[in-house]
Amino acid sequence: MDGNLIRLRNLERYYELGTGKFYVLRRINLDVNDGDFVTIMGPSGAGKSTLLSILGMLDGEWGGEYYLSDQPVHDLKPKQRSELNKRTIGFVFQQYHLLDNLTVAENLDLPLSYRNVKSSERQGIVADTLDRFQIVGKKDLYPTQLSGGQQQLVAVARAIIAKPQLILADEPTGSLHSSQGKEIMDLFKKLNEEGTTIIQVTHNENWAAYGRKIIKLADGWIVNE
Repeated sequence: MDGNLIRLRNLERYYELGTGKFYVLRRINLDVNDGDFVTIMGPSGAGKSTLLSILGMLDGEWGGEYYLSDQPVHDLKPKQRSELNKRTIGFVFQQYHLLDNLTVAENLDLPLSYRNVKSSERQGIVADTLDRFQIVGKKDLYPTQLSGGQQQLVAVARAIIAKPQLILADEPTGSLHSSQGKEIMDLFKKLNEEGTTIIQVTHNENWAAYGRKIIKLADGWIVNE
């Protein structure tokens, strides 16, 4: 499947500063195909996380064109964007973003509830996912009772449980030991081989190499592809 999943045309993001504009992203043109594994690199302040949050529709204040699966995101209303996000995207953050008042199993169930999966089916999917990630013994624990590596494993499991077309990962291994980091990256590689498109932001050269396409940002511009 080598269709076009993402098309960005002249995407820009700026903040009003006094009398002028401070640009975080400038004229970003980018195509990502179905099944790609893309790494975004660049120094701090280059605009990497901003680009990821625009792709994930967490940030709506930008100019230019963004097509996701041929849907013009730039023309959608906030509610429509939210629906599209829930249907197509799984997000993995550096800081896990698990809900502390929910158990591991309940955290995993959440994305399924957004997609109107019947509760009888949801239990089965959660059980399979716990099994796949070898965290069955942790299902009734709360995030605060887990180590950082275990929390990130749960966060990845939550991102993929509803089989999103696209996984966006912002420094997903940033808080982990290298052995745990490798476990997460190997998992991404396997998911990608199974057809999930992945876009990750990382500073780590080893993890960057998992991507088949590396995009470098500097001062908000793409400097090479």
